Amino acid sequence: MPNSSLDQEHLRTWIGRSETASDVIDAPKAAAMAATLDLAWSPAAADALPPLWHWIYFWSAMPMSLLGPDGHAQRGGFLPPVALPRRLWAGGRLQFLAPITIGEQAQRVSTIKAVELKQGKSGPLVFVTVSHDVSVRGSVVLREEHDIVYREAASATDPVAAAKAAPVDAHWSMQIKPDAVQLFRYSALTFNGHRIHYDRRYANSVEGYPGLIVHGPLIATLLTELIRRELPDRVISDFSFRALSPVFDIAPFSVHGILAADGHHVSLWAANAQGALAVQAQAILL
Repeated sequence: MPNSSLDQEHLRTWIGRSETASDVIDAPKAAAMAATLDLAWSPAAADALPPLWHWIYFWSAMPMSLLGPDGHAQRGGFLPPVALPRRLWAGGRLQFLAPITIGEQAQRVSTIKAVELKQGKSGPLVFVTVSHDVSVRGSVVLREEHDIVYREAASATDPVAAAKAAPVDAHWSMQIKPDAVQLFRYSALTFNGHRIHYDRRYANSVEGYPGLIVHGPLIATLLTELIRRELPDRVISDFSFRALSPVFDIAPFSVHGILAADGHHVSLWAANAQGALAVQAQAILL
């Protein structure tokens, strides 16, 4: 690999590291999330938390002195010290084993599962996979694998990948007009300090993006909300998603879904304003 500072064997010594967080699945945070998504829902004790809303809990509240220049925690603590400046949520896989209900005390155990160094068209990439087990009263209710990708800073000479066209045969669709205030509120709800989502000057001048990046988890949540809107009586048991290209707040985007003939499998995707595929996802319904 061309970047000698990326010592794969050293980075792999982080595999197996774990940390534990506890939180109360409280109603005020869920109500704030509903408001951020512009949903008319007033959560009450024992209500089931909608899928993917667990991301607004289990904050990692690092002191300011321990943050890196991008607003994330400095590398080398729980996450490996990857010497690449850009960090993105690449996707994930989740199993919903039982409801997480409002008012419950929950625990999340996070473990570094894999560290992979690859060569992309524009330079080295490091993929870190983190597993999360969420438990309530000693029983695991949610299993998740979260993929993080690290890459080099943007360059004017970087090759521009051809965007794959999104499908056009959706059963359901929803248009989204991204809003900087909504991105800020979602960052606040998830205690995500990553500046690419709310600091336009940083996103433009440091990371080379044309606008604020819409959070991958927020897009994934909008995809599950599309299912909940169309099939309110169904339960999602499995969900996976993969980010293929960034979505920015400078243009509308859309989320779409197709229910398979078996009535249980759903293909989902998000498309940017030009019709290019941004996020691809699948869900299994009970």
